[in-house]
Amino acid sequence: MSQPLLDRRFLEQLERLTLQWHKSFSGLVGGHNISHFAGPGQEFLDHRTFYPGDDLRSVNWRAYMRFEKLFLKMFQIEPRVPVRILLDVSASMSAGSAAGEPTKFDYLQRLAAALVYIGLVRLDSILLQPFAGRLLDPFLASGGRHRFQPAETWLRTLEGRGETDFFETARQYLTEYPQRGLTVILSDFLGPGDCLRPLQYIADFGHELMLIQLWTREDREPAADGEIELVEAESGSHLRITLDATARRRYTEAFDQHSEELKKLALRNGGRYAGLSIDTPLSDVLFGTLPLANRTRRAQTA
Repeated sequence: MSQPLLDRRFLEQLERLTLQWHKSFSGLVGGHNISHFAGPGQEFLDHRTFYPGDDLRSVNWRAYMRFEKLFLKMFQIEPRVPVRILLDVSASMSAGSAAGEPTKFDYLQRLAAALVYIGLVRLDSILLQPFAGRLLDPFLASGGRHRFQPAETWLRTLEGRGETDFFETARQYLTEYPQRGLTVILSDFLGPGDCLRPLQYIADFGHELMLIQLWTREDREPAADGEIELVEAESGSHLRITLDATARRRYTEAFDQHSEELKKLALRNGGRYAGLSIDTPLSDVLFGTLPLANRTRRAQTA
């Protein structure tokens, strides 16, 4: 049996975070806008651990008398803001790491699992939408934290394959999901075609973008000097080049420029961007780097 993507202690720490968005979506609520109070038109769905700063009026005192631990009652208000996580499962996400070392795809699976759990604790419905050359079969996670295991199992079944086509992916995405919401994209944003214009199309239709760019050290800083042969992970095409210190510096500058363009696109459309090396511990990302979570209380890193 394969190991879980996240251990139980880390999941408990994630309960202190909230998926958050900046835009106002008329008539929709959820995430950090959720109400914890009972009342007409609200449906009880789940409990979560109580943390300092939470409203004592929402504590389940009967549970406290039984377990001597504070639990907060959670209620759902409909309709909710759609939260969709697009997962790049193209071949380039599994390439570039030394044998036996984690890949971008491994990191993507763990990060996606963490975001799903954060959303489920706050009673959001999280759509996991893999893509490569087109949209692939999605998975909807909803119903509270007890529905995390099926989502985690589904994430572990994903495989990296195929070429990236951001234009086709964006076209299908806007057709399949016309309702505006938070669109989180986990990708290296590398491939033979342009990714900036398709991302702009998604923003133009009113979706809030959260772009999370993943890279390995060699994606940004090639280590080898001399004549080398490059093999494009997605198309299989070959290119023979000569690298020296100057060429490597210019390559890194071009990579950083591409990252900066992604960041500018997100920010000018009211969205957010995070560029992450997969060497960064996931706890550092979720409790520090990633501009996606509203910290209700600082957690100890795992």
